[in-house]
Amino acid sequence: MDLGISGKVALVTAGSRGLGRATALALAAEGARVMLSGRDPGTLEQAREAVASAGGVADVHAGDVTDPAEPARLVAATVDRFGGLDIVVANAGGPPPGRAIDQSDEALEAAINANLLTSVRLTREALPHMRSAGWGRICCIASYTVQQASPVLALSNTARVGLWGWLKTAAHDLASESSGITINMICPGPHATDRMKDLGGTGTMGDPADFGSVAAFLCSVQAGFVNGSAIVVDGGATLAL
Repeated sequence: MDLGISGKVALVTAGSRGLGRATALALAAEGARVMLSGRDPGTLEQAREAVASAGGVADVHAGDVTDPAEPARLVAATVDRFGGLDIVVANAGGPPPGRAIDQSDEALEAAINANLLTSVRLTREALPHMRSAGWGRICCIASYTVQQASPVLALSNTARVGLWGWLKTAAHDLASESSGITINMICPGPHATDRMKDLGGTGTMGDPADFGSVAAFLCSVQAGFVNGSAIVVDGGATLAL
C-alpha cells in the first residue's frame, strides 16, 4: 500500500535506536524525508546511515528533547533543512522502574517532563507549519501501560496516562478546526529493544520493524479519519478491555 507520504517531511525524536529508529526507517521507506533527533551523535549517524542504505533520505540533529527549549530548536532545524514539517513522531526514553509509593517529587517531575511535556511542546511548535500546509500527522509513542498499568512502572504509568488525557483533548481541538491534522498515540508492549533488555524483559518480544509499520500507517494519508486514538501494539499481552 502506498501511504501517500512520499516527499513529506517527518521529524522523529529518540530516533537513533529502538522503536524510534524503526519508525524512521518505515517512514523513509515510504519516501518521507526524515530528521532524526537524539542525544548521542554516534548512534544518530548510524541511524542516518541505515536510512541511507535503505534508499531513504535523512538528516540528524543532536540534542536532549527533554530540555524545554529543544523542541523549538529541533522544529526550526527540520524546517530549515527540508523546507517544512508534515509529520512528527514524538518519542522519548522511558523512566526507570520503581514502586509508586517510593517516588520522589523530583522523579515524578522528570518523568512527566520527558514523557508528557516533550510531546506537548513538539506539537505546539509543529502546528503552525502543519496548519500552513493544511495537513499534518502527529504520533506520540507511549506504552501499553496507558491501557493497563504495569507493576513497578509507576513513573511510566503516571506520565503516559497524563499524555493520553492531553492528547485526547488536543485531537478534539484539531478536529474542530477542520485543519487536516490528526494526533494519535501508539502504545507498544514488549519489543526487542534495549529498553526491554534494561527492564529485564523475557518471553515473546515484538519486532520493532512491525511496530514501525503501524506507526507509519498512522502518519499516512489513509489514516486521515483516525484521530485521538490509542493504538496498542503488544501481541495480545494486555488483558484490559
